[in-house]
Amino acid sequence: MIIVTATLSFETEADRDNAVAQTAAVQKATRDEEDGCLAYCFGADPVEPTHVQVYELWTDPDNLAKHFDHPNYAKMVEVLHHCGGFVKSENRLYAADDRGPVYADGRFRSEAVADAGPAGGI
Repeated sequence: MIIVTATLSFETEADRDNAVAQTAAVQKATRDEEDGCLAYCFGADPVEPTHVQVYELWTDPDNLAKHFDHPNYAKMVEVLHHCGGFVKSENRLYAADDRGPVYADGRFRSEAVADAGPAGGI
């Protein structure tokens, strides 16, 4: 499983809100049309008024690679660069395996991540 996270920075909160609204259709198209896309979400950060938090979940590297050649990706880049106030993007890519639910019987399943390494490595 592949996880992509990003923080998109904008000049103002209004620019950020406009970007979230303008990208909604492309987010939906990516989810609906692209094989291997399990999640594709650009959401307004409730704490940082000029930031958008991006979360993507892909089944495998091949489908993520195809995403970067898909018209939806080109449209997203176009929208972000023309919606106003875009400053920068900071992003990360993670490879992960599905360890099941976070909780069992209302308690955190720490055994599910016991081999994940030190907290700084997660």
